[in-house]
Amino acid sequence: MVNISIWIIPLLIGFILAYGTWKKVPTYEVFVEGGKEGLSIAISIVPYLVGMMVAISVFRASGAMAFLSGLLKAPLDALGVPTEIVPLALIRPISGTGALAMTTDIINTYGPDSFIGRLASTMQGSTDTTLYILTVYFGAVGIKKMGNALKVGLLSDLVGMIAAIVFVTIVFG
Repeated sequence: MVNISIWIIPLLIGFILAYGTWKKVPTYEVFVEGGKEGLSIAISIVPYLVGMMVAISVFRASGAMAFLSGLLKAPLDALGVPTEIVPLALIRPISGTGALAMTTDIINTYGPDSFIGRLASTMQGSTDTTLYILTVYFGAVGIKKMGNALKVGLLSDLVGMIAAIVFVTIVFG
């Protein structure tokens, strides 16, 4: 299995090049053209990425995250949901890397086999970075009106978080 995994990518690349050559496709020129297109796309999304990173930094540094966590403390306590999970729930739709860092911190603090650790891990896997996806991908292709996609994406994140809480409570409660 190790030998197969070592050789699979070089063999796949070799097959693609051989097949392209057999079909009389100028493989090197097509490869270079694809590289140029990829580079132009990467450059075009930089402003969107910078804007999103600044917004995340402002959100965290302004105390807005702590304020929202405080607002949600009483209702979540009444439902038996640990409030330590609120920052993860708030940052997950915005930043995958930020959410992963929070999940890692939660697991390091409470342990991987704790209720909170399992809940954080399940939330991490059952939701997506909706705002990141909308910012980068919609920005890259020039879509300006993303209101419905934003609503559906945030709703699906909310459903994923609620489902994570319900299932982790049922399975590990």
